[in-house]
Amino acid sequence: MNPPTLLKVVGGRIANEILMHFRSQRKSSQDVSLSDYIETGTDGAPLQLMDVVSEDCDLLEQVCSQEMVLQLRKAMNRCLSEQERQVIVLRYGLNGQSAKRQREVADITGISRSYVSRIEKRALEKLRAEMER
Repeated sequence: MNPPTLLKVVGGRIANEILMHFRSQRKSSQDVSLSDYIETGTDGAPLQLMDVVSEDCDLLEQVCSQEMVLQLRKAMNRCLSEQERQVIVLRYGLNGQSAKRQREVADITGISRSYVSRIEKRALEKLRAEMER
């Protein structure tokens, strides 16, 4: 993850501290590890970047999840037809929409429920194969 993206995730006062550290170390244009030591804490123990950015949610899990969504979207664009993408987006509530039942997808797209089912099955098989590559 590059520093500007990390700063957007962290935000606020912590982000300013991290930015000041990057500027002082001239690392803002290089990759940075969460294991990098950034300073010494008040107790004299070395302080790692991950100690500063950790919150209630697991940052690594959030980043991995975002990366998986990005990979899925790329795979959908590479291997699915427009109709297959539309069915998957509607069925699984992608793009901020709520997930829809096959009957609802059929009504929206103007095709039969059984055809929606076949398209969904075929699209999921294509996505699985694409993601395994």
